[in-house]
Amino acid sequence: MNKEPLVIISGPTASGKSALSIKLAKMIDGEIISADSMQVYKGMDIGSAKITNEEMCGIKHYLIDVLDPTDDFNIFYFKEETQKAFNEIRKKGKVPIIVGGTGFYIQGFLYDIDFNESEGENNTLRNELTEIASQKGAGALHDILKEIDPLAADAIHENNIKRVIRAIEFFKETGKSITEHNEEMRMQSSPYNFAYFCLTRDRKKLYDGIDRRVDKMIGDGLVDEVKRLKESGLSRDNHSMLGLGYKEILDYLDGKITLEDAIYIIKRDTRHFAKKQLTWSRREKDVITVDRDDYSSDEEILSFMIETLKNKEIIR
Repeated sequence: MNKEPLVIISGPTASGKSALSIKLAKMIDGEIISADSMQVYKGMDIGSAKITNEEMCGIKHYLIDVLDPTDDFNIFYFKEETQKAFNEIRKKGKVPIIVGGTGFYIQGFLYDIDFNESEGENNTLRNELTEIASQKGAGALHDILKEIDPLAADAIHENNIKRVIRAIEFFKETGKSITEHNEEMRMQSSPYNFAYFCLTRDRKKLYDGIDRRVDKMIGDGLVDEVKRLKESGLSRDNHSMLGLGYKEILDYLDGKITLEDAIYIIKRDTRHFAKKQLTWSRREKDVITVDRDDYSSDEEILSFMIETLKNKEIIR
């Protein structure tokens, strides 16, 4: 049976994934599925650097502006909705292109990893772990995960308490780390005929781009955006407000830090996040690394991508 075609463009924040993916989509008659954990939320535009309708250039995008900020975005929702989008794109005879930096989610869809095995029913353990987070803070809970599964701790932010708890629960229930489980699942072959591109570039250029992006967010009104979200009743209790840029500005609005400190922390933590994204992509099998500094233009990169897709018989 012939495998269905799939293109993936991943890479760290501010590596130019969106613009390049639109150019590629035009060349191969593709449509784009977003694998961004923040652009999925309605009304969270500036802090997520959400692509605009103008920037889409007529290319249909999926999984953008589909959830309210009060909703939780998780791997189960992503896999289900990505499959629906994939099927719709293929029915049109077009090529699905997944674009984003959330490697864990991309991996889950690409290898059809079954995460349901980690859905435990141990309420006693869950309540115990929730109490630790409540009494000692998210950092203390994250430290437990670091001891039993350092790779999972590196991939899951300490403020994402639900995912931290699930990773700890999985270990307690099975005696195996969730990283081990995911690695075993990942070794199975993908049901897709895919090309997985990961953009990268010189670290200093990447970090400079991140700093400029954060400055632009502030100039475009990030503080007002977070203020509006806060006034609507959102807080750190909402998963959406734990995103980079949102929780720091929320701390500023709550009088915990100055705006200058908030901007500094956003830039610093975004750089750290970009580093983790690169580390994740290097661990993935079958990834084709595309160093932007090796090419003089996007057109050269696109030529390489097109040649790769033809060699893999993803396009003709």
